[in-house]
Amino acid sequence: MASARRSAADAASREPAYTGPVEDYLKAIYELERVTGMAATSDIARRLTIAPPSVTWMVRRLAKQGLLTYERYRGARLTEAGQRTALRILRRHRIIETFLARVLEFPWDEIHAEAERLEHAASDALVNRMAAALGEPTVDPHGAPIPTREGTIVERHYESIVDLTVGQHATVVLVSDDDPARLRHVAELGLVPGAPVVVTARAPFDGPITIRVGTGRRALERSIGPALGRGVLVRPDRNTVVHPGRRAPTGRRPRAR
Repeated sequence: MASARRSAADAASREPAYTGPVEDYLKAIYELERVTGMAATSDIARRLTIAPPSVTWMVRRLAKQGLLTYERYRGARLTEAGQRTALRILRRHRIIETFLARVLEFPWDEIHAEAERLEHAASDALVNRMAAALGEPTVDPHGAPIPTREGTIVERHYESIVDLTVGQHATVVLVSDDDPARLRHVAELGLVPGAPVVVTARAPFDGPITIRVGTGRRALERSIGPALGRGVLVRPDRNTVVHPGRRAPTGRRPRAR
């Protein structure tokens, strides 16, 4: 086991070093590509808050370096080398988030911004030591999967609270971390990874969704809007209690990606 870890660390140390902006691009493209299959330059620009012409120039530059392929009017897709680098940055980011939350007790709505600043400065050796001290976590505090030392990751497709039907039980597994204010609100509602939830009512015409968070006497009823619900991903329970008079739900089961 120790020799395998040393080999992975040696391989990581041989990877080319890139600037912070390049790492930001590769990470953003990886995350967009997961959702849409290809990262459009307009989406990259919005995610990084950079002007579209600058994004187009950088994407073409990264294509020349062999980190991605680029098709005009369609977008960018990472090559094997680009994906490997993106996963290294994601690992750094998510391990740092976990360390900040567990060891330094940073609030979970602050760790994303701190990790964004630290991920470019931390070495892979330091991040691996953090991971070992934490017991090799597999997900970050928001529920996102952490890539392994070897550069592999298990990505799964989950439904959001909006996809659940009335009476359907589920467990929160992942919460979007790109908005600190929303994270604080979600935490106040108790919608954190591991929390059990059940939809008790849905207003028509994309109206509020009423959910019960928790179990037993500690369960609390909450009302959330669809926009908030889409950022809370859940794993539907197999044994679901369906609201009287409604058909059993036939929602998609999480599938490996």
